[in-house]
Order: sequence, then structure tokens, then C-alpha cells
Amino acid sequence: MASNRHLGRIIALQTLYEEEFRRDADDADFDIDAVLERNIARYRDMVDDIAFIEKLVHGVSNHAAELDIKLQPVAPEWPIDQIARMDRMVLRIGLYELENEADVPPKVVINEAVELAKAFGGENSSKFINGVLGTLLRQRDGEVETSEKLATKKPAAKKKVTKKAPAKLVKKVTAKTKTSRKKA
Repeated sequence: MASNRHLGRIIALQTLYEEEFRRDADDADFDIDAVLERNIARYRDMVDDIAFIEKLVHGVSNHAAELDIKLQPVAPEWPIDQIARMDRMVLRIGLYELENEADVPPKVVINEAVELAKAFGGENSSKFINGVLGTLLRQRDGEVETSEKLATKKPAAKKKVTKKAPAKLVKKVTAKTKTSRKKA
């Protein structure tokens, strides 16, 4: 089923890419369900989990603006509308899966997004995708980890800090003291 889901992500990516392209071209006749059905039909013999593809396409499509708002702070040098269309679609799919697919491990989601970027994006797309999604995952896990630690962590007792003199200095002072005593 894993490779089946990989193909499903490719179909979702194609559908979402076409949706954004046609909407930007003011195509009033665009019907996402018709495009999705056409794209699934091309691979019908190889795809079993059609519900996964439909959920992914409709989830990303319906929540694109919310996903973009979450993506923007992670890549502030790149306004979301200036990111290459393909990279933007891959980021949206990856973020949507990180947030909504509990049965898929986060590292798998990121790896799948990187593979999509390698196959369909530009030369540096995979690094960019990996960096953005990795940062989002660390932020998400860091927030959960921090709140859990704060709830269970006991305050640490203060330790008295003592400074030790370096060994060379101790030997020098000891030697001078012995020499001074002999002279006295």
C-alpha cells in the first residue's frame, strides 16, 4: 500500500496543480471532482486507496489559504505566491498530511514530499521542501514537548558554584610557598 499511496500523492499533486493553474487563468468551467476522476482513471488499475487521494485533494484544496498562512513564517524570504507553483503544492500536501494523517509517520510524510519535489520540482526544490517541512515538524514537536516538560518537571535545586584553580597555578603557588618557608 505504501507505493500505492506514493502514486496517490502524485495524482493528488497533478490535480491540485491543475486546479491552481486553471483558477489563476480564470477558468470558470473548472470542476475539481471531474479533474480528480480523470486523473484517477488513468491509474485505476494501479490504485486501490482512492479515498486517500480524494481526502488529500479536497483537504488541501479546501484549506489552501490556512496552509499557506502556516507555511509563510517558516520561509519568510519567499512570499507564498512567489514560491514555484509545484513547490507550493508539494508543501501544502506535506503540511496537510502532517496535520491530518495520524496513521502516516511524520518522517514518511516529509520523505514523500521530498521525493515529489525531486521528481517534479526544480533543482533545489527537494532541499527547500525538506527544510520547510522539517522546521514545521520540529516546531510542532517542540511545542508539545515543551508543554509536557513544563507540566511534569520539578524545579531544580540550585547548586553552589565553586571555582577550582588551574593545576599549573596551584603548583606554582605551592612551589613559591615552599621556597619562602625555606628562606624564613
